Amino acid sequence: MDGINAKAIFAEFMGTAILVIIGCGSVVAFVQSGGRGPGFSILGIAMAFGLAVLMLAYSIGPISGCHVNPAVTLGAAISGRITPVTAATYVGAQFVGGIVGAFTLWLIAKGAGSITTMGANTYGHEEGAFTYASCFVAEIMLTFIFVMVVLGATAKKANAAFAGIAIGFALVAVHLVGIPITGTSVNPARSLGPAIFEGEFKMIGQFFLCFLPAPMIGGALAGGVSLFLFSDDDAAEE
Repeated sequence: MDGINAKAIFAEFMGTAILVIIGCGSVVAFVQSGGRGPGFSILGIAMAFGLAVLMLAYSIGPISGCHVNPAVTLGAAISGRITPVTAATYVGAQFVGGIVGAFTLWLIAKGAGSITTMGANTYGHEEGAFTYASCFVAEIMLTFIFVMVVLGATAKKANAAFAGIAIGFALVAVHLVGIPITGTSVNPARSLGPAIFEGEFKMIGQFFLCFLPAPMIGGALAGGVSLFLFSDDDAAEE
């Protein structure tokens, strides 16, 4: 049905805020501490994002499906898992949640004095950095891989008990590849909030040029492939 599910919308809002606080918070902690501590590294940051999604999958997954990512929601809509109305409400809640999460993280980070980073995604920031085209393609492909895992792990024939584990570690994997390239977005809602509070107008421009369109393209491609692979098993139930 096309009805509005207030609990599911709130779950998506809250879950996205938590993802930003934990995932981007690991980046802030890493930079603000000067890289000190055994848990602060590319692996530590990747694990923070992955574990955040893993714990959210088992807590809010039964309520909303735990998309917490517009690219995942788009893929689910294209593959027929959810209706367009549900998808639109989810995406709106995710973007608001990402902004609220980043604002909460900003309030925490400013307690350390000057804020060096908010964990915003970026490209071409330093000499020798990957080009815009490379970053755009990387975000498409990494998002495609992640969303395919999400849709495959939650297909009707999949083992639902292990879906959260597969999804969480898939996010860890794409972060291990993507952090040196763009910081890893694969999620426009995760990218918008930190870009706003980073304090550099350039970050907003890069969001609209790369970290909004590329993940959405990747999510749409995953949704199309999933529709082909799992169309006999899954249909919209909303």
